[in-house]
Amino acid sequence: MKQVVQDMRRGTVSVAQVPAPIAGPGRVLVQVRASLVSPGTERAAAEFAGRGLLAKARSRPDLARQVIDKARRDGPAAALDSVWARLDRPASPGYAAAGTVVDTGEGVERFPLGQRVSCAGASFAAHAEVVSVPQALVTSLPDAVSFEAGSFATLGAVALHALRLADVRLGETVAVIGLGLVGQLAAQLARASGCHVVGMDPDQARRGFAERMGVESSAASGPDLRSLVAQTTGGRGVDSVIVAAATPSGEPMDLAGAIARDRAHVVVVGDVGLQVPRRVYYEKELTVRVSRSYGPGRYDPAYEEQGRDYPIGYVRWTEGRNLAAFVDLLRDGSVTVEPLITHRFPIARASEAYDLIAGRPGEPFLGVLLEYPEAIDRSPRLTVRAEETDAASAGGPVRAGVLGAGSFAVGTLLPAMRRVVGVELVGVCAETGVSAAHAARKFGFRYGATDEREIVNDPDVNTVVVVTRHHLHARQVAAAVEAGKHVFCEKPLALNEQELARVARAIARPERRNGAGGSQSIPPRSMLMVGYNRRFAPMTLRLREFLSDVREPLVMRYRINAGALPPRHWVHDPTQGGGRIVGEVCHFIDLLQFLAGGPPVRLHAQALPDDGRYRNDNVVITLEFAGGSLGEIAYVANGDGALGKERLEVFGGGDAAVLEDFRCLELVRHGRKRVYRSRWRRDKGHRSQWEAFARALGQGGPSPTPWLDLVSASLATFRIHDSLRTGEPVSIGVEDFMAQALAPEASG
Repeated sequence: MKQVVQDMRRGTVSVAQVPAPIAGPGRVLVQVRASLVSPGTERAAAEFAGRGLLAKARSRPDLARQVIDKARRDGPAAALDSVWARLDRPASPGYAAAGTVVDTGEGVERFPLGQRVSCAGASFAAHAEVVSVPQALVTSLPDAVSFEAGSFATLGAVALHALRLADVRLGETVAVIGLGLVGQLAAQLARASGCHVVGMDPDQARRGFAERMGVESSAASGPDLRSLVAQTTGGRGVDSVIVAAATPSGEPMDLAGAIARDRAHVVVVGDVGLQVPRRVYYEKELTVRVSRSYGPGRYDPAYEEQGRDYPIGYVRWTEGRNLAAFVDLLRDGSVTVEPLITHRFPIARASEAYDLIAGRPGEPFLGVLLEYPEAIDRSPRLTVRAEETDAASAGGPVRAGVLGAGSFAVGTLLPAMRRVVGVELVGVCAETGVSAAHAARKFGFRYGATDEREIVNDPDVNTVVVVTRHHLHARQVAAAVEAGKHVFCEKPLALNEQELARVARAIARPERRNGAGGSQSIPPRSMLMVGYNRRFAPMTLRLREFLSDVREPLVMRYRINAGALPPRHWVHDPTQGGGRIVGEVCHFIDLLQFLAGGPPVRLHAQALPDDGRYRNDNVVITLEFAGGSLGEIAYVANGDGALGKERLEVFGGGDAAVLEDFRCLELVRHGRKRVYRSRWRRDKGHRSQWEAFARALGQGGPSPTPWLDLVSASLATFRIHDSLRTGEPVSIGVEDFMAQALAPEASG
């Protein structure tokens, strides 16, 4: 299918062929008939993408600080790699579309096939022939409303939410500063609410549109608007001001304060400077509200992606209900959008639409639509041209199919895999067609896909690489193993004991015979690796060799200065990420068991009291190992990232060692110190792990990481939660777990 993509290095926009998405659980698959280009948001994104690296840094100092911190921790080369990897990934512009339902995922009941709908959401309702949208961001479109008008529902909901925040009442006077699309819609909605409306915009054509659509009078400048408001309201001032302008200047806020009456509402919906002049806002006791997109639920993954609606008795107007309300107003004729449409382009000419909103043709515009054909290609797989692929590793022991093309996969894992001799990249699957096609072309895969079955069922794939979100890992690993594939899974292997038991049963399955006329050769039992790369890092291997002469138990202290994640980050979600203990601490448990020479048998965990900021991510864990070694993991989210992330100290037999962020290793024995440093980048073993994996598969040997180590690393994280809950030490019980998981009754 065709989709608009934006180059984040240069800002250019093009139309690419990408695999079509699938519906997925809770998703509605929509064949798009019209999508609306948002002049403000999408022009701003294009301008940012078109800036040079230094200009980007100046405009986003928060991101620049992250890069500087990463350079200090990981080295300049690693920081630069991270920047280029992020900028190299194309964006999917667009967030307002209308079309027809062609498929629905599990749990979707409201939208039958063939239903006409409007849909919303950045990265969901993109400019593409087919989009997969969470059902909370989809609303039915009556036959009386055209697809073109339906594509305005998202921006209409933005304007509607702003008016709700302004608490407009019948007979009041509302001023709209900025008469772009959102301003035009806000003015119409205020008029439909029984309000008097005045507007301001320096563009004469936009003022003309507004007055034809119901604005009683308009002004071209701030002084003119002040005079107009004084005349219209008898000097009282307006009851509400909707600031829908787009400028870094604080002038719109100055103007809003000047024209507002005492105790009026000022609602900011545009991207303007928020330097509020205290004196006038204080003297008038004005209420300032910043409108967050199109209503409650925005930026809440539980609402948008998981479909957890808010009770109507507590939240009357969610973003979904605002979408539906605006569509109802279109149906009733209370709001009209067709006169606002100034330009239409077929999707194949989308770049012309972006030239238009960037101002290059120099002609006026307002509503810019993209139109789509009825006959399209909905294949979830896109074959990459042969000349675009890299066949250097064809015929090696690893023929990889990758599930997932997120930041870690594209920025770290795939670059490491591509440099390993014997690894052939066959196919890559991602949730979005843009990500799949980009990864396929960038790393030389034969094809990109959006349906994981294309990878798991491909006979040319003998190794499935799972780099998806955590809640998918266990299911995808089990499915790949049951299909006779080898598997490499990024951590964690599972989010709970039930998922871990499912993987264990899949790995330990007996060989099956084909009942249709004799036996058939069965693939060898699958090899499983988990992305515990730290045990393969060059400095780790040097450390273990140093410790090989120690004939007594070790004491190991591992401090991880992880930093805090936003409270709504998907890793914190117990159903998607499982939390940071399950999702990340397994890494550090594995490294300690590697150095101790075996899995831990007992642990005790304690956490700081939590006020909601850290989600219990400040925890100290003491581990006892079978050989008598002791380990302590201090995983903290309340520190300063400038200190560095990881520090491991090991003591035993009179020797000592310190590993600092995998960039510096100090080995101390008999009063002499040896120091090994890596100045430009740290090597945490990603490539070395894949070399070991490919070598083991090629030689038919055992997995480089013992199976019980994989089980114990996950099981120990579950036991950490048990210990935090009870306040007592707990046994890990790997043998008991395996016996129970593989019992006949456990497998049904």
